[in-house]
Amino acid sequence: MASRPGRLEEVARAARGEALAVLGAFHPAPDDGLPAECGTLVLLGPEEPGFWAAFRAGAEYRDSGADPLDRWSARVIGGLADRLGAEAFFPFGGPPYRPFLRWAIRSGHAWSSPVGLLVHETAGLMVSFRGALAFAQRFELPRPGPRPCDACPRFCLDACPVGALGQAGYDLRACHGFLDTAAGADCLGRGCAVRRACPVGAGRRVEAQSAFHMHAFHGSH
Repeated sequence: MASRPGRLEEVARAARGEALAVLGAFHPAPDDGLPAECGTLVLLGPEEPGFWAAFRAGAEYRDSGADPLDRWSARVIGGLADRLGAEAFFPFGGPPYRPFLRWAIRSGHAWSSPVGLLVHETAGLMVSFRGALAFAQRFELPRPGPRPCDACPRFCLDACPVGALGQAGYDLRACHGFLDTAAGADCLGRGCAVRRACPVGAGRRVEAQSAFHMHAFHGSH
């Protein structure tokens, strides 16, 4: 199907209205695990720093129910899909789970970082995906930018206070053990020190949002 100029910009405008950002898009191949009629997959994540305020204003944050962020994402991105004529996909709700990390790398706007976490060209190591929209049309897509790690001093490699996350891999037990200590309160309350060390997108995410994710991560251990 022919490209429709400006369609991705239209999606980005609609997403911004819901405190979401387009974090990448690509034209799927048969092995990407998407419907054959999908011409373009658009990945959505938080538009920082307004995302946290928008989420907190939603009923899901205030109703004391389980998985508030996933429910907010399903409602908001599902609504975008209905308005824009797309099909919504989410990184939760499995198994099976959709391969969002692979999709992000396929977009050309995210890469594996020196510590193994995904790094995004504008969100850095704080990148997260709340969902994706699959469109039948093949959109015109922007050229990917350079991998930020190639010109970075790579502060992330030495940022973990207990060496749980670095070039050698991820020691999950050491990470959770540190979070159980008084010294771990900094990571638990402000976000992972390794993620915060990334200069790309630094300061865009409010600490309360990072604390929410860290408590969910540590609580699931």
